[in-house]
Amino acid sequence: MKLFPTITKEEFKEKLAANVRSLSRKTLNQATTREIYDALALTVRNLVTDKWIETHEEYNRGDVKTLYYLSMEFLMGRFLGNTLIALGEDEEVKEIFTELGLSYNEIEEAERDPGLGNGGLGRLAACFLDSLSTLGYPAYGCGIRYRFGIFEQDIIDGHQVERPDNWLEFGDKWGIKRPEYSCEVSFFGNVAAHKDGDDTIKFTLENAQTVVAVPYDYPILGYGNNTVNSLRLWDAQAKNTFDLQSFNQGNYAKAVEDENLARQLCEVLYPADEFISGKELRLKQQYFFISASLQTAIAKFTEMHKEDWSLLPEKIVFHMNDTHPSVTVAELMRILMDEYGLQWNEAWEITLKTCAYTNHTIMPEALETWPAELISRLLPRIYMIIEEINRRFCAELVYKYGEDPDKIRSMAIIADGQVRMANLAVVGSHSINGVAAIHTEILKTTVFKDFYDVWPERFNNKTNGITQRRWLLHCNPELSSLISNTIGDDFATNLEELKKLEPYADDRAFKDKFMAVKRLKKAQLSDYILAECGLKVDPDSIFDIQIKRLHEYKRQLLNALHILDLYYQLKINPSLDIVPRTFIFSAKAAASYRRAKLIIKLINDIAELVNNDPGIDGRLKVLFMKNYRVSLAEKLIPAADLSEQISTAGKEASGTGNMKFMLNGALTIGTMDGANVEIFEEVGDENIFIFGMNVQQVQDLYRSGEYSPWDIYNMNHNLRKALTSLIDGSLNPRDTDIFREIYEMLLNGAGGGRADEYFILKDYESYANAQMRADEAYRDKDRWAKSAVLNTARSGKFSSDRTIKQYAEEIWKLKAVDIKMK
Repeated sequence: MKLFPTITKEEFKEKLAANVRSLSRKTLNQATTREIYDALALTVRNLVTDKWIETHEEYNRGDVKTLYYLSMEFLMGRFLGNTLIALGEDEEVKEIFTELGLSYNEIEEAERDPGLGNGGLGRLAACFLDSLSTLGYPAYGCGIRYRFGIFEQDIIDGHQVERPDNWLEFGDKWGIKRPEYSCEVSFFGNVAAHKDGDDTIKFTLENAQTVVAVPYDYPILGYGNNTVNSLRLWDAQAKNTFDLQSFNQGNYAKAVEDENLARQLCEVLYPADEFISGKELRLKQQYFFISASLQTAIAKFTEMHKEDWSLLPEKIVFHMNDTHPSVTVAELMRILMDEYGLQWNEAWEITLKTCAYTNHTIMPEALETWPAELISRLLPRIYMIIEEINRRFCAELVYKYGEDPDKIRSMAIIADGQVRMANLAVVGSHSINGVAAIHTEILKTTVFKDFYDVWPERFNNKTNGITQRRWLLHCNPELSSLISNTIGDDFATNLEELKKLEPYADDRAFKDKFMAVKRLKKAQLSDYILAECGLKVDPDSIFDIQIKRLHEYKRQLLNALHILDLYYQLKINPSLDIVPRTFIFSAKAAASYRRAKLIIKLINDIAELVNNDPGIDGRLKVLFMKNYRVSLAEKLIPAADLSEQISTAGKEASGTGNMKFMLNGALTIGTMDGANVEIFEEVGDENIFIFGMNVQQVQDLYRSGEYSPWDIYNMNHNLRKALTSLIDGSLNPRDTDIFREIYEMLLNGAGGGRADEYFILKDYESYANAQMRADEAYRDKDRWAKSAVLNTARSGKFSSDRTIKQYAEEIWKLKAVDIKMK
């Protein structure tokens, strides 16, 4: 399993030096940090290649069932550190670099975070791949090799500014190009019908634009075993890279037209879709990687099993990670019928048994609808198939319910000129799951209630999880070491082992060590903040951290208003007794999400006001850290005292940041939403700060239409002062109206929307009270330490290993494979 029984440290140094020479034409002493990183990454990757090869050879020999996990995002984080952790060689490699007189930490920092995701969805997919390999389940992650990812975020005058995230600028040391598995993906064109020899109708796509999908494979190592699964990311290349005839005729644009089409497909994650061209590109991306992934999976199946289609659901499962990959259902039907000649009923039965769907959010924009005109023009054959799925499904509904236009319209895949992709995923999958107990209940009782009434057996819950290898062993080695020295290291593969820490929650010596680690991580983060942001923060203050995608329902605005409230209380009463607090935010807002970007500006202007006021005497500090990414989260999460999980109840499907904070000994302040509910059940009321309305209360208030934010504004003096400062020039004297939109949105509604749609003002007093409880709890050092230890000790349920085992046994029907090296 480990490297160094196979090679000596001296041999490793020789391989490293040789790779430095071959990659940079320098000696190890002459090479830059970047060049040494490149050589180290190549050295490590080459040393695990035998495991990688043997894993897939064993899968082929055993003819095992394989999962294809289809996701628009894989927020992997850096590969090097996680790979060395999986090998159990991180300490040995650090020793090698110490012997060489080099800083391993500096070299690891040289790795760019792959720009392959945005938030929790992509990070969950990465955790799942880690667990699949660690548990020995055969699997591919399938996505897109974005050249620039989401974007690199800069903050200029408080505003988010997007820059291309050129993570491939210095090459790709972990991905291996696999041109032998390239395939063609076609768009546009027209569908032609032909009679086959047996009088069946065959459909072909003519006059289409075609690109070549080329895969790159990335190694995903299991922890402490020999399994190396693959993350397969698709790049696009032109079928005809250069039209020399057009070029010679002076038509230079046409000469590279096909190449430009291919490049656009893989440039960025989530192109802005407020214009039809953006919608078209996003739909192209989805179909591109789905078609390529399915084509190669089916080709591999037929190579091994000819066309014994009865075996397909026993050998392959396609899992749709949220609604983005839902075109999988129609594409699998197309491949089976158009390329292999199956009739509809047989193809549909296979598709239904082979596809599964996870819903990650009830937010309307994530349930995805596309104009029927767009799909019919861009993917004409796919649209024909979706139409037929819809026709047959609606006929079933008529048979079941009779002529009930409202019910049929609400459940139809195509209605009102729109194709509802979530409905397509539900209709075409044998399993539909939510990602937290409360989220799954919401799916069954509201979002997909009508479907649940038809197919209750298809719906199930799989509470999300995180991998302790990255989110404890790698990002918090000091805490990992303390835990290992106390209860052993089995928690690395069985997080429930952390329950053995519970007795130590009353052990003063252990609590002192635990909190000493927390203080160390806070000091390390303070040093990083000073170096990167130029702000001095007090590691003895409460580190109150909210890091997640910037969206109104996640309510960073609630946090920001409370900071303003505290600030003005201190201005009025400088002797106010509060524990010094450092508020840290980090988040990216979608490039086209104007209001979310305005909230970022607000947070930065609050920071400018608070941090530069000497009258506050450093008791409040506010910081927005730019360019949120996995490697930044790895620094922030171990240092947190208080974890902000404050979404409107019923809006956050699960959350996984809450689990990472909990694992590292932070206490949660949050609503009864998503996985917070299950965290509450694990830690108990005394070790978490719950506030606000619950899901039922939120739903009732939405339905009643009786909510008036002005009533709260008029009755709460502190909140009124904070809100008024949005429009009176206190925050931005140069532009007093810059935050008026937020003010109007909260009190009157904006753009025809509901006033205070996410009930920020409604939950405000409860949130402020919960913050006071947190302040009081922190003053009792012994109580806080006990709660912190218990949060870590009771986080075992939230391992992605548990989640994946449930998926594998209950949905995917996968069997683990033990890889033995020859």
